[in-house]
Amino acid sequence: MISRNFKNVLVVSIGFLSLFTAYGGLQSLQSSLNAEQGMGVASLSVIYASIIISSMFLPPIMIKNLGCKWTIVVGMACYVSYSFGNLYPGWYTLIPTSVILGLGGSPLWSAKCTLLTISGNAQAAKEGKKGADVINQYFGIFFFIFQSSAVWGNLMSSLIFGQDTEIANIPPEQLMTCGAADCGLNISSNSTTTRPAQKLVWTLVGCYIGVGVLAMLIVAVFLDNVDRDQASQFRENREPFCHTFLATFRLLKDWRLLTLIPLTMYSGFEQSFLSGEYTKNYVTCALGIHYVGFVMMCFGASNSLFSFLFGRLARYTGRATLFGLAAIANFSCIIALLYWRPHPDELPVFFVFPALWGMADAIWQTQTNALYGVLFPRDKEAAFANYRMWESLGFVIAFAYSTFLCLEYKLYILLSVLLLTVITYPIVEFYEHKHPTEPIEEANYLSHKKAIPMDDSKIINQTQL
Repeated sequence: MISRNFKNVLVVSIGFLSLFTAYGGLQSLQSSLNAEQGMGVASLSVIYASIIISSMFLPPIMIKNLGCKWTIVVGMACYVSYSFGNLYPGWYTLIPTSVILGLGGSPLWSAKCTLLTISGNAQAAKEGKKGADVINQYFGIFFFIFQSSAVWGNLMSSLIFGQDTEIANIPPEQLMTCGAADCGLNISSNSTTTRPAQKLVWTLVGCYIGVGVLAMLIVAVFLDNVDRDQASQFRENREPFCHTFLATFRLLKDWRLLTLIPLTMYSGFEQSFLSGEYTKNYVTCALGIHYVGFVMMCFGASNSLFSFLFGRLARYTGRATLFGLAAIANFSCIIALLYWRPHPDELPVFFVFPALWGMADAIWQTQTNALYGVLFPRDKEAAFANYRMWESLGFVIAFAYSTFLCLEYKLYILLSVLLLTVITYPIVEFYEHKHPTEPIEEANYLSHKKAIPMDDSKIINQTQL
């Protein structure tokens, strides 16, 4: 029999897998499906800008009022609305649903991280283990299941759009501009960017809506309300609104959080680079847009496998070793991408980069999430809201300069943020090693109905708290 805490990890992981099979597939198709007047890219920019705004105040308010479970369900509904917006894409449907998705995105991820942290600490207390080790393991399991959504979402779109896909004929003069050799702002993708038949689009979006609704049902039916009593207590003894509203910003007084900002923003920079710049300036330029799905499937498979592996290895190697491995992998890839000139004859090389990038991203995602859970156990909601806010800021900045900076400069910016991360992160890790943060005890998560037994004979006077 698996423990209840582990069951909750599996339920939320499968729910996110189903939800992001839909959203991940739609995200990777926006630039080609909704290329008219740049609607697709604009909608993605609005999503991450809205996530930044929602991260400032929504997660603590929603999680403390609704609890983790129902915050996740509401957040998932916001994501499903974006799929509905893609049934009849236009400025009047994509932008409003992008705002809705962004507002629900930060509470969704913060609630997930809070739930995994609560479950990890509770299970660690039961088994007599270190909370950080179990939290790392739970985040590893989550990202192992979740990251495979990149495989299924791209596979679904490839199967449905397959009959409309034509092999692109890349002219020799275009190959000369691929990679960092040229500015990379005007990559032609030939006829392969032609929008597929509307019937196929409806079929795909309909499937995405179906798996999104399935995710909501899985969480609503099978996930335990692990912090129900805390949420009920909060509603009965409500704090002043401004106190909860400003919880995200108050945590910025902690120097550890400020020092982790480069690490958190780098997560947004590196993800946006692979899904945007690498696919456009290397894959689409030299092979054609029909290979983008296969490349992202490789990234997702690598990310999923290594998330599970590193989640288990972290207890033996420690976080710092894994972060060092991720930094070396990304540094090597960035240097190689500066000098590599992609050519169709070098097909395997196109998959080496996303495989290595997926391995590094697995570390950035699992270990950074776990680190926030370990460092801020008493302010989990505000801590993970900050995580999502600064990561989304990395996305927005990368999207902002994507259209007017040359690829070479984008690689240099990515390298600079990575080097800053390598300088700032060890400071926090060294301080945590010298002054370990005390985890929240399991008793804090137990229902008041399961109170710790006491010897009544030794109680002189008792008052209700």
